[in-house]
Amino acid sequence: MNQNKYILEAINEAKKAFAKDEVPVGAVIVRNNEIISKAHNLVISKNDPTAHAETLAIKEATKLLGTPRLDDCDIYITLEPCAMCTATISLAKIKRIFYCLDDKKFGCVESNQTLYKDNSYFKPEIYSGINSEESKKLLQKFFKDKR
Repeated sequence: MNQNKYILEAINEAKKAFAKDEVPVGAVIVRNNEIISKAHNLVISKNDPTAHAETLAIKEATKLLGTPRLDDCDIYITLEPCAMCTATISLAKIKRIFYCLDDKKFGCVESNQTLYKDNSYFKPEIYSGINSEESKKLLQKFFKDKR
């Protein structure tokens, strides 16, 4: 398993979001060491508050595989998932989450509400802090430019 390779792909997706003036978050879903879907935030472009990178990547992967269960897949994300994405990852039964940067404001995996502590949620393995500096710089630049 090459975590850095897949995180770099997620960062490339975040850069695509940045170029579209979207919050720069990217996600990649991997199955059997192969990327099966990738996406970036499109909330503004689609006028859709659910068009987060994670949900878009999950929708693409479930469509490709023809199943709502991604229990043999991993997800790589540039930012800790929010409550909606955390719940969606759980519902899809994704095996492992790898993410770059904690989100102290909206993150719900380890930083804020920690939804996986509730026994009613399926809890994937969690790996955080992977290549966080590049993701942090991209987000800081995005929000600095907005102010």
